[in-house]
Amino acid sequence: MSEDDQSPARGGDDPMTEDDGGADEHTGPAEDGDALGSPGDELVRLYNGGETIENLAARFGLSYRKVRTALLAAGVKLRPPRIQLPPTPPGLVNAYFSGRSIRQLADMHGMSYNQTRRILLAEGVVLRPRGRQ
Repeated sequence: MSEDDQSPARGGDDPMTEDDGGADEHTGPAEDGDALGSPGDELVRLYNGGETIENLAARFGLSYRKVRTALLAAGVKLRPPRIQLPPTPPGLVNAYFSGRSIRQLADMHGMSYNQTRRILLAEGVVLRPRGRQ
C-alpha cells in the first residue's frame, strides 16, 4: 500500500512506477516514448540507408505524406527526387559518338536538350567539350 500512497503524489509517474514495480523513476524506453517512436526511428534508419519514401510508405502501410512528415519531424534532410528518365532511344549513344550534337539528338528524338544530356550521362558517355573544337 505504501507504493499506492506515493504514486498519487508523483502525478504522471503512476503508470511508470506500477509497470516497473515502483523501484526506479527512470523506466527506460517506455518513458522516452519508444513505443511510439520506434516506427519513426525505423523510418529514419531505412531512409538514411537509401530507401525511398515511396518504398517506406508501401512497407509500413502509410501514405507518402505521412512518411515524409515523419522524416521531416525527425530532422532528416530529404534527398532531392530522382528524375525518371525514359528508356534510351536506339542509336542515341552511337549517333553522339558519330559526331551529332546533343541538340541535334534532342530534335531527332523529340526530347529536350537537358533530358537528352541526362540520358547520355546515365549511359556512361563522356561528353565532348562545348562548342566546336
